[in-house]
Amino acid sequence: MIYILLIAVIGILLLQGTGAIPLDSVGGAMVIATAVLVGTLAVAIHEAWTKKRGVLGWIVNIVVAFVGVFLVAPLGGLVMVILLSPFMDGASSLAAAAGPQMSIALAGQMAITLLGSWGALWLVNRWR
Repeated sequence: MIYILLIAVIGILLLQGTGAIPLDSVGGAMVIATAVLVGTLAVAIHEAWTKKRGVLGWIVNIVVAFVGVFLVAPLGGLVMVILLSPFMDGASSLAAAAGPQMSIALAGQMAITLLGSWGALWLVNRWR
């Protein structure tokens, strides 16, 4: 699963590097959310595939992975803002700061949210 995390982080950084994430509109948040959701879906599918789950197991994996992401994503964003706020150079937000601060925040957010997804799947697997 480490490959999924690396691919997701590289993917979000490529999106930012190519300018596909607009920093001045709602579209930027939508692109980031879509990337996180695609990564989460990959985690859920990978876990279901490798554990040879049935149809109900696939559905449970996908639901649990998304619940984990929705619970952990706000926490991940908060952690990244707290960690990077001393380095924002007077900018009002990470998007306004842009540059390496935004890249670090995107990579950290992706890693934290996917780890939250894996954590939720791990908890459910302990009950199975």
